Order: sequence, then C-alpha cells, then structure tokens
Amino acid sequence: MEEPIEIVVFDMDGVLVDIESSWSCVHNAFKVGKNDNLSRYLKGDIDFRELMRRDISLWGHVKLSAVEGILGAIPIMKGAKETMSELRRAGCGTAIISAGISVLADRLKRVLGIDYSLANRLVVDENGVLTGEGEDEVPLLEKARVIERFASEQRIGLDNLAAVGDSRYDIPVFEEVRLGIAFNSSGKEVKQKADVVVDGKDLRGILPHIIKGEP
Repeated sequence: MEEPIEIVVFDMDGVLVDIESSWSCVHNAFKVGKNDNLSRYLKGDIDFRELMRRDISLWGHVKLSAVEGILGAIPIMKGAKETMSELRRAGCGTAIISAGISVLADRLKRVLGIDYSLANRLVVDENGVLTGEGEDEVPLLEKARVIERFASEQRIGLDNLAAVGDSRYDIPVFEEVRLGIAFNSSGKEVKQKADVVVDGKDLRGILPHIIKGEP
C-alpha cells in the first residue's frame, strides 16, 4: 500500500497568491520600466544573486516597510485557507519553496499556518532601508536542488513529497517528487510534465489528489 504524502510543497506566485510574480508586483508599484535582468539570468550571463541585486537597485532608497505594504495587499488564492486546514487535518505538512520574495512568503506562512517557508530575502540596514543586496535562498533555476536539500533536512524521501506549481520553472521539481500538480497553469509543457492538472483558481481542487477519500 502506497504511503501517504507527508509534505506538500507549494510554489507561491500564481499558486498561493493570484499574481504572476512578486518581483514584478514590486516593480510595477515603483513604476520600474522594462528591463532585461531576467533574460540575462536565464541566458547565464549573470547569476541569481546578481539578478536580485539588479532588480532591487531599481526600487531606489526605500524602506522594507514600503515593500511590505505592497506585498501585503496581494490577494490570497481562493481556497488556500481551506486547503491548508484540510491538509493539517489529514496530518500532512506544508511548505512554501519559492523564487519570489520572502516578505510575501512569510506573510502567507503566518496567515495560512504553513509549516515551512523558503524564499529570497531582502537585506536591510539598521534603519530598515534596503541595502540593495539579497539572500538567494531559492534561485529560480535551482528549485529542484532546494527541494532536495529541504527533504534531506526533514529526513524524508522525495517520494513522500507532493509539489504544486504553475510555471516551467516547476517542471524540474515535478520530476523529483512523487506527485507533481500543475495548478492554474497556462503552460502546455508544465501540464504535460505534471502528474495531475488542476485548472481554475480554487486551490481546493488539489485536495482529492493528495488526501485519500477526499471528494
């Protein structure tokens, strides 16, 4: 008999919150113009820490509280609270592993009662002002490696994990864990590589695929 899933790992942007990118959300709030930072990272011209540094520098000399205000207004995905409650009731752990901004991930961890959270941190000085540096906890192209390390730290096998994601950057994660769930994804390849596809913006749709006997 197959063992139950022990921990469900959630991507954040587009899964737990109804936005495409927490980074883009802050860019838009500060009226930052289009830039090629991400494409240069994806081509290998810069590493992820340099990508963070370049993105953060675009926001100027601002306090962390300003970023917290922006990310605090982002809507939580429909059904997220109920999904976390049902997973807790079933004895299943939950985690956020996201290449997004930890300010938002920490808020979701607190509000939704999620057990673990890994995302990228903004460095501030003694006055709470951004220094322009970031801590790259989850590089965008290395999410699978981060999940492997997370599983090792929790002393569980990757075959005891499920992962919920929506973008092509989640495909390597799907290939590592037992159950990969493409949630509300517009990517054809993402859906092809996932074990399960859940369309629509209600996170409760993942529950029947994780909790046995869930309608």
